[in-house]
Amino acid sequence: MEDRGHLTTERPNAASEWLDRLSIDRAFEVINGADAVVAAAVGGAKREICRAIEVVTAAFERGGRLIYVGAGTSGRLGVLDAAECPPTFCSDPNMVVGVIAGGDAALRRSIEGAEDRQEDGAAAVGGLAVSERDVVFGITTGGTTPYVHGALMEARRRGAKTVFLACVPEGEVGDSADVSIRVLTGPEVLTGSTRMKAGTATKMVLNMVTTIAMTRIGKVYGNLMVDVHTRANAKLVDRGIRIVRDVTGLSRQEAAALLEKAEGRVKSALVMHARNVGRLDAERLLSDAGGHLHRILPERTADERG
Repeated sequence: MEDRGHLTTERPNAASEWLDRLSIDRAFEVINGADAVVAAAVGGAKREICRAIEVVTAAFERGGRLIYVGAGTSGRLGVLDAAECPPTFCSDPNMVVGVIAGGDAALRRSIEGAEDRQEDGAAAVGGLAVSERDVVFGITTGGTTPYVHGALMEARRRGAKTVFLACVPEGEVGDSADVSIRVLTGPEVLTGSTRMKAGTATKMVLNMVTTIAMTRIGKVYGNLMVDVHTRANAKLVDRGIRIVRDVTGLSRQEAAALLEKAEGRVKSALVMHARNVGRLDAERLLSDAGGHLHRILPERTADERG
């Protein structure tokens, strides 16, 4: 069995050496202090994260998918980010996909041995019929997970772009992905427990990747969630009405009526109002503009933006 003690994520953290004897107050301070380094560590990987966003955006523009692959916490965070994209961006559920070693059962109950088989990762990629249009994004904070490496190898064989995210330097664990993101969060407060700093860093990176990539393909106007699925629940209906109201200057009642005419589509409602057209013409204009509202709507002034 391989000794992984040399990995940064497996080394003891001197600041928490006596964690079991600390007061609750002091233990809080130690963990909070460790967490404070995460944002800076993510910032240190800016160039590679931006490159990954470019690759993912290009995949979306050509009709491809972003496929996260991971095990344990890494896999769960990938599945979580994928699950949150449709309600946030009204994206097709197949546009961002999360794959976890051990399958859906591993989301609720740890299936640790599932991560040790490269062939299972390769089979998962094959089962999704990955092609050159797609991006396979492997997440393994310690860098060694065979399931993830197997998935990336199969993805490359199929011509897909690949991204690798780890929290150890390349000198400790190498990879051959098109983009290698290394977020160096250092040793964990609880030795080896990458659900902590490394998990927080992973969530930050994945949020950034999908949010910016979705913005780049026209699913955001300014900082507004204009592709929100307003038929999903009352909260999102209210958000859609408020967006239409705030952008158009209509009353809340008028905004709600316009959104209803647009069949719940915020972007269509905004174009209908700005261009004084019906829903079908608004949707045609949006299609011609690649879904980008800023190409259709007049420039908003600072006062209008709030």
